[in-house]
Amino acid sequence: MTADPDPDHAPDLLVMHGIGKRFAGVTALSDVSLTARPGEVLALMGENGAGKSTLMKILGGVQPPDGGEIRIDGQAVTFGDVGDTRRCGIILIHQELMLAPNLDIAANVFLGAEGKRNWMAPLPRGEAYERTAKLLARVGLECAPSTLVGSLSVGQRQMVEIARALSHSARIIVMDEPTAALSADESKRLFAIIRQLRSEGVAIIYISHRMEEVMDLSDRILVLRDGRNAGELPRAEATTDKIVALMVGRDLSGHYFPPRPDPPPAGRETLLEVHDLTVPGAPAGLTFNVRRGEILGFAGLVGAGRTELAQTIFGVTPARGGSMTLDGRAFAPRRPRDAINRGVYLAPEDRKRHGLVLPMSVAQNTSLPDVGHYNRWGWLDRRTERRVAQAEVTRMATKTPTLDTAVATLSGGNQQKVVLGKWLAMRPRLLILDEPTRGIDVGARAEIYRHIAALADQGIAILMISSDLEEVMGLSDRVAVMRERRLVGIVERAALSPERLGAMMTAAVKVAA
Repeated sequence: MTADPDPDHAPDLLVMHGIGKRFAGVTALSDVSLTARPGEVLALMGENGAGKSTLMKILGGVQPPDGGEIRIDGQAVTFGDVGDTRRCGIILIHQELMLAPNLDIAANVFLGAEGKRNWMAPLPRGEAYERTAKLLARVGLECAPSTLVGSLSVGQRQMVEIARALSHSARIIVMDEPTAALSADESKRLFAIIRQLRSEGVAIIYISHRMEEVMDLSDRILVLRDGRNAGELPRAEATTDKIVALMVGRDLSGHYFPPRPDPPPAGRETLLEVHDLTVPGAPAGLTFNVRRGEILGFAGLVGAGRTELAQTIFGVTPARGGSMTLDGRAFAPRRPRDAINRGVYLAPEDRKRHGLVLPMSVAQNTSLPDVGHYNRWGWLDRRTERRVAQAEVTRMATKTPTLDTAVATLSGGNQQKVVLGKWLAMRPRLLILDEPTRGIDVGARAEIYRHIAALADQGIAILMISSDLEEVMGLSDRVAVMRERRLVGIVERAALSPERLGAMMTAAVKVAA
């Protein structure tokens, strides 16, 4: 058995020194340096827009640097394309997996590298299956090489990506938010593979916003801020507060979650009353209420039915039974427009697919849900559109060059602010937030939390779905727990604890509302 490499005494496998990059006059990277050693997990952290992706695109041969140098094993290298980086043993595994779902696993593993003796000779099918089977065994994926990738779960596809990296004899693997769409069990399996690769001398550059993963996996933590090196910490010296301070340039400890009224707004009148509501796929009806100015959090494991509930309240999928009232009047939306007309809005889990039109501008996205309001004699009143959009950009402190900037170019946190801003412009009564901070960095999360709390203070009812227990507990006045599409119980803030919520989520412990 081979002993684990000691990354603290290993020579530098990769050195990136003084890297700079500008886009249309905007500095994305300025004098950034990074080193990676064999058998090491280097966590790369920073707020959205800090330069992490740009730096990794340069390492992956996707973009050339404007300055600086890259060394592999002490030798200076220049990458003309992705093929050059692969020949050096550098593989990028992107957050959006780069697989062909209509091909089998073996075809995906060797996609782009089919040649055996020369570029014209395809790899024989039998040999491809044999080599793929060995790679799958190495990553612990119990699937036949002939399995269609489209039939695999997200976690299994992640394993295929790693197998493909190993097929190139990868020495440096970059993983960008690898657990963003994985279940808890799939994440544990991924972590085991990362540790195995580390023991084999592979250098892992791990990009994540999830602090607990970074603290558990990494040997060193490198932080970027505003396109520059902000600092580096060995794991033994790293704490959440130190990392956050490097990321945002200030100490957020004690101010991460804004204060909530104490006691919670129990005496406020009920805005939404849900009685025995049956959503598609649910075995029983759900009963609960949401009060004005209250943040009602919803906790549960993947598949617990929280998103389906949100979509039913918003009219995406009509209820199969039960009833709802809003302000004492019957509320039964058959489509989202019915909910919008009553002041009920949804910020969806996947903001890029369902919450925004990415090629459109900030101003256009802000006006889109209420475009009729901007109609003036049959023409779109651009002046009013821009005035309202500017007001929401100011309110949310959204960082955008102009109102005409396409939202596709904004960071995740600023995209989420545009989603919230478009609904706030319409004066919501009930705002449903589904995973409001997924993929958003620590500093932007703190800003989003302050905005959510401020909206509740203004009397807006908030229904917040989150898979982050710290987030649910830090923001909510009450927490409703779902398991297997059932409402297990509702816990008041004073009685909240991770252990109690965890037990309810996994063991169906009943707590009275």
